Amino acid sequence: MKHLTESEFRATFAGSMQRVALDAEPPVPFWDYFDAIPTAHFAGHDCSVGSVSHAWTDATGRFQHVLVNTNDKNVFIVIVLDLRESSVFGHRLLNLNLQYGLEGT
Repeated sequence: MKHLTESEFRATFAGSMQRVALDAEPPVPFWDYFDAIPTAHFAGHDCSVGSVSHAWTDATGRFQHVLVNTNDKNVFIVIVLDLRESSVFGHRLLNLNLQYGLEGT
């Protein structure tokens, strides 16, 4: 289980990210990994519904970012999949409200 640092997370972006169709089957099973993430990594945000409304693949086709929704607008737990290794690379809380000054809930 890898709680990615900001620099480790940023290193999984390459070129323009391509949106993945939401009806696409995940290339790597990740829900068991998600269920094992320590509560502290959610920083008080609730992801218990377990819904995904965004997934993106980097331009190299190596990494896919699966954004698991929280109950807070613009806040996600991102599960990073390593498509070459067919494994979960790690995870990171993505709070776009803090990062970009967006309005939350």
